[in-house]
Amino acid sequence: GNSALIMPYHCALDRAREGARAVKIGTTGRGIGPTYEDVASRRSIPINALQDVEDLHARVEQVLPEKNAILTHYGAKTFTASEVVDNVMTYASRITPHIAQTGQLIDQALTDGSKVLFEGAQGALLDVVHGTVPYVTSSHTIGAAACTGTGIGPNRISRVLGIAKAYVTRVGGGPMPTAIGGEKEEKLRQLGGEFGATTGRPRRCGWLDLPALRYAVRISGITELALTKLDVLSALGDLKICTAYRLHGETLAPGIFPAADGLQQVEPVFETVPGWDQDISHIRKEGNLPKAAQEYIARIEDELGVPITILSVGADRDATLLRGFEF
Repeated sequence: GNSALIMPYHCALDRAREGARAVKIGTTGRGIGPTYEDVASRRSIPINALQDVEDLHARVEQVLPEKNAILTHYGAKTFTASEVVDNVMTYASRITPHIAQTGQLIDQALTDGSKVLFEGAQGALLDVVHGTVPYVTSSHTIGAAACTGTGIGPNRISRVLGIAKAYVTRVGGGPMPTAIGGEKEEKLRQLGGEFGATTGRPRRCGWLDLPALRYAVRISGITELALTKLDVLSALGDLKICTAYRLHGETLAPGIFPAADGLQQVEPVFETVPGWDQDISHIRKEGNLPKAAQEYIARIEDELGVPITILSVGADRDATLLRGFEF
C-alpha cells in the first residue's frame, strides 16, 4: 500500500534531465529515478491514494509547484493538478484491486512452508550504490533488495541464483573494460540479439569479465549461477577471458573492484582460450558439448568458487540444462 506511484511529471522530469546532460546516463525516460527521489525525500504519492480521488488531488497539489518550477527550468511543459489526476485515474481501476500488504503475504507463505521465488531486474553493476555510479539505475539491484523491496528479513533468503551470460553486455553509458569492438562484436550482437529490451538500443558486447563477476557474487551473496547464451559464442574462433584488471601498471587483487572512474582506466588482463566451431543449440546433454565449451564452464566455476547449476545453450525452453539445480 505504500508503494510509490510514478506520475506524469516524473516521466517529464526524467526526459528533460537526460536531454540536458552533457554525458548521457541512458535512462529509459520512464520516470523511475525521479520517483525514487520523491521516496527518499518523503514526498512520494503512495498507491493507496488511488482509492480516494480527493486525497490524490490534494497530494498532487502539494507537490506540483516544485515539479513545475523544475520543468520550467528545463523549458519543459508544466502540469495542472487536474491534468495529473485525470491521467492517473484512467488506469486506477485496474490497479486498486491488486493493492495489498505484500510483505505480510510473503511472510505468511514462508511460514506455511511454501517456496517463494524473488526475481530482480537488471545487473548487479547497475545498483544505485554498489554499481558503476553514475552509470546505474535508480534502485538497488543486488540480492538484498529482495528483502528491502518486499519487507522480509535477510534470514528468510536461503539461496541466491545469479544469472550471467557467457559473455558481457551493457546498454547505455558507463565503463566496459572487456569491450570486443569491430566485426566480431557486431557478429556476437546479431547472434545474441543484443538489443535493449525497453529501448531497442544496441547493447555493447564484451568478453567474459571475471573481476566483475567476482564482484557481483560478493555484493549479491550469490550461491549458484545460471550461465546463459553459451551457444552465442559458437563459431567466433578463439575466445578471450578477462582474468584481472591492471590499473596504473599494477595488477589489482581479485577482491578489488574499482569505482566507475577507475574502471574507465583499467586495462583488462586477457587469457585466450579455445573456442568451438559447431552449433551447440541443439545439444541437450552436457556431456555432448564440445570439450572447449565444457572447459569454459569449468573455468568459470573454478575462478568464482560458485557452482553453475543452470546452463542455457539456446532460446528454446528445452535448451536450458539443469546441473543439479533444485527448486
